[in-house]
Amino acid sequence: MLNPEELVDAYGSPLYVYDLDRLRAARRDLRDALPDGFTTYYSLKANPHPLIGATLRAEGCRAEVCSTGELLSALEAGFPAGEILYGGPGKTTAEIDLAIGRGVRTFSAESPADLTRVGDSARRHGVTADCLLRINGSAPAATTSIRMTGTPSQFGIDEETLPQVMDGLLDTPGTRVVGLHFYPLSNARDEDSLIAEATQSIAVAAAIRDTHRVPIEVLDIGGGFAAPYSVPGRRPYYRKLRGELERALDLHFPAWRTGHPRLAVETGRYLTGDCGELLTTITTVKHSRGRRFAVLDAGINTLGGMAGLGRLLPLAVRVDGVPDGTATLTGPLCTPGDLLGREVEVPALAEGTILRIPNVGGYGLTASLIGFLGRPNPAEVFLTGGRVTAATRLELTRVPLTPPPAP
Repeated sequence: MLNPEELVDAYGSPLYVYDLDRLRAARRDLRDALPDGFTTYYSLKANPHPLIGATLRAEGCRAEVCSTGELLSALEAGFPAGEILYGGPGKTTAEIDLAIGRGVRTFSAESPADLTRVGDSARRHGVTADCLLRINGSAPAATTSIRMTGTPSQFGIDEETLPQVMDGLLDTPGTRVVGLHFYPLSNARDEDSLIAEATQSIAVAAAIRDTHRVPIEVLDIGGGFAAPYSVPGRRPYYRKLRGELERALDLHFPAWRTGHPRLAVETGRYLTGDCGELLTTITTVKHSRGRRFAVLDAGINTLGGMAGLGRLLPLAVRVDGVPDGTATLTGPLCTPGDLLGREVEVPALAEGTILRIPNVGGYGLTASLIGFLGRPNPAEVFLTGGRVTAATRLELTRVPLTPPPAP
C-alpha cells in the first residue's frame, strides 16, 4: 500500500483504503475452494460501493441484494438485472415493483406472504418471477458461529411447516418456484462448522425435493465464509470444502456435474473483508484516573460494525504496528458509546499519529452510524497495483418533497 501519511495528506482522515488486487485474490481463493460449476453471488450488504461490485462482476460474480439502494448500486456496477438475486424478509410492494420494473426476475421468498407479494407484482408487470424458497431448517448442524437457522426467525420458511403450506407455495400466481435457498450461519468459526451446515443443507434440500415434489433447478446453499473483522489476521483458505461438497452432491444430486441443479453460494465478508483498511488519526491523547485514552477522528459513525456481527457495541478493534503499551480507543462523537476498543495494544501514541485498522473492507462505512452527529464521511480510495485508481466520498443529502394538497 502507498504510504499512509501520503494518502491522508491527499484525501484526509479518516480514510478507507481498498486494495482491489486483494479483492480479486479472495475471489480466486473462493473459486478454488468450491466445486466447479458453482455460481457465487456477491452480497452487497457487505460493501455496496459500485467499484467493489464492478470488480467482482468482472471476476464472474453475480449480485445478491436486499434493498432498493443495493439494487441501484448493483446496476451501477454493471450487474445484469436478469441475473440479480433479490432477497430479504421485509420486501415491500414498492421495492418489488421497482426491482421487476428494472428487470429483476429472481427472488428469494422468506414466507408465504412474501411469495404472494412478489407474485402480485409480477402479474402487474405481465411477467412471471422465478422464486427460491428460503428454508429455515429445523436443526442446526454446527454449534458455533452466528446462527441463522434452527431457531424462531424472520428468515425463511420453517421446515416443519412445509407439509401445510407447500401446495399453496407451488401454486402462487405470478411465480414459478425454481429451487431452494439456505443460509444457516454467518462467519463460520471453523471449516468443519461450515462443511457441516453446507452438507446438511444439501441433504435437507434433497429430502424436500423427494417429499414435496419441489422442482430444484437452482440450489443456493448460502454462505458462512469467514474473515477477520477490524483486527489483524488472515482470511481462511478452505482446503476440505470442495471434496466434502462434491461427496454430498454426488449422494443427493447425482446429476449436479452436468448442471442439474445449478448451484450457488453467496458471500460478502469473505470477498471484501481483507481488501480494506481504515486510516484514522489521533487527535488527543489523555489520561483519566489511571487509564490512557486515544481520541480518534473515526468513531462509530465511521466504523460501527452494526451489521452481521451478532452483537452491537462496543467494538473490539486492534491496530497494526509494533505495540508500545495499551490505550482505550474512542471516536470524536459526543456520546460514551463512541468506543472502538478498550485497552488495545497500540504503537507509540502522539497527536497526529495515524493508526491502521485492518480487515474492514466489508461491514465498514455503510454498516456504521454515518448520519449520527453530522460529521463528514471519510473518503474511500481504491488501489490497483499499488496505485490510486479512484477515490470517492459518500454524501448524505436531504431531498425536498412536495407536500400533500391542502384539504
